[in-house]
Amino acid sequence: MVKAGRKPAARPLTVATVRARLRPLADARIAIASQRFFKLRPGEYGYGDRFLGIRVPTLRKAAREFRAVPLAAAFALLRSPFHEERLVALFMLVDRYARGTAAEQQRIYERYLEHVPQHVNNWDLVDSSAPYIVGAHLAERDRGVLYDLARSAHLWSRRVALLATFSFIKRGSFDDTFALAEIMLDDREDLIHKATGWMLREVGNRDRAAAEAFLRRHRHRMPRTMLRYAIERYPEPTRRAYLAARDPEKPS
Repeated sequence: MVKAGRKPAARPLTVATVRARLRPLADARIAIASQRFFKLRPGEYGYGDRFLGIRVPTLRKAAREFRAVPLAAAFALLRSPFHEERLVALFMLVDRYARGTAAEQQRIYERYLEHVPQHVNNWDLVDSSAPYIVGAHLAERDRGVLYDLARSAHLWSRRVALLATFSFIKRGSFDDTFALAEIMLDDREDLIHKATGWMLREVGNRDRAAAEAFLRRHRHRMPRTMLRYAIERYPEPTRRAYLAARDPEKPS
């Protein structure tokens, strides 16, 4: 029995606690739509993933409710077969990294990389976490690990490398974005072309001259999707000129 005037001890937050909160929110219709959107057929990048059918704003709200979940539980949830459970785990880890001590941040960074590519294994999972864990951690550290990731055979490791530079871009540092973009010029994956073009576009939003200098050097070699993403917000005449240079015999 609990003595009068004394609050009962709070129950420890566990993976089961989070799952009990999420499962009633599942919607089969949303899950079916997600399966189409995230390319789950054999041979596609999301093959084998499973969905509960919970929208992202709902997952963000749930993550805020479980800010006190132990790191071990958050990483256990990141190993879930369900996409939304992995995503909510990443939201929690991003929040914990931002609030953590230096030792906690180091642990989160190291264990995050251990979980790539097997568990941080879709574009939304990478994009929601890599800038805020890997990029934030390496902002004032050696960035050599990004080049190892960029040369990995694993799609999601390469995307983590690119998206990590978003953190640098926001700080006005573009050199690693350009260097990694050069590595990705010969990449075969459309998701890498899109991510590279996106990061080049973000550079251009802050320093148009620097971005265009890179584009002028590489526009003839850049995959068309990469170039289109990079110049998406340029004036129409400028966009047409870049595309014409990329494909001189094709109408833009």
